[in-house]
Amino acid sequence: MTDPLTDVISLLQPQPAAMKLVCGGGAWRVRREVTDRVFYGLALDGDFRFQADGQAEVIIEAGDFLLVPSAAGFMVSSKIDVTGDALSALPVDLTGGEYRLGDPDAPIDVRMMIGYCLFGSPDASLLVSLLPQIVIIRKSDRLAALAGLVDDEYRNRRSARNVILDRLLEVLCIEAFRALPDEGGFAGLMRGLADDQIAEAIRLIHGDPTHSWTIDELSRGAALSRSAFFAKFNRVVGMAPMEYLQNWRMSLAKDKLCAGNSSISEIAYSVGYGSPSAFSVAFTRVVGRPPTEYVRHVRATDNLIH
Repeated sequence: MTDPLTDVISLLQPQPAAMKLVCGGGAWRVRREVTDRVFYGLALDGDFRFQADGQAEVIIEAGDFLLVPSAAGFMVSSKIDVTGDALSALPVDLTGGEYRLGDPDAPIDVRMMIGYCLFGSPDASLLVSLLPQIVIIRKSDRLAALAGLVDDEYRNRRSARNVILDRLLEVLCIEAFRALPDEGGFAGLMRGLADDQIAEAIRLIHGDPTHSWTIDELSRGAALSRSAFFAKFNRVVGMAPMEYLQNWRMSLAKDKLCAGNSSISEIAYSVGYGSPSAFSVAFTRVVGRPPTEYVRHVRATDNLIH
């Protein structure tokens, strides 16, 4: 059976970019500005505060996993109240990837693993746009087991330690995507997959993206009337069914274009377009530049980064 979440994650290739163990004592506060990276935080011991710009403060407790796919800016601080700007500071580098926050003489009252993930694909917009701004997974047994492995690997400097940590953190992030709760009201892919009727329509799209799907076909698959299906898909996923289909086709096309193993014609037919010209027109409208120019842009960007 087609698994849309596996499709999306495999295409976007999440991978840890940075990770560190942070200990804190006393009062402290760290500010992070807008970033194109996905931030994550895992409370190993103790609690800390988290507040994204424009949102209410939340307490992250021991065993909780925090994922921030798209927050414009946020603050992480001690559970002890912090007043004034003087306490805003960067972590102090201790040794071997471990950092200290707050009063160096105060007892350590929180330990957390924090870091960033990147997407190997240049097209991260689909997944990020369909995720909540902030995800908090509270005391999941599976995440706790993974966190324990991460913590053990971090403490014991075995051979191939960095390779193992990278793999564990990748699994940790994927498990967090999979464990996303249905946060009442937030529209997105995860909420769609949690709804049996909408999930069936999404599986149909992912199972055969080359098919010329219609609202009638998808609504029959979802066992809903045409109008009820259209309204529910919009409400649950946050976009119209045909828009989701088009976005998914374009994501597949971008991946194939960047791989460089197929011609424009082959890609056009493989993502459901009847001709290269129809594909190019649709791609330009959605992406903002023609397929060949898109490839040049991505390669030029990669050269600048590397």
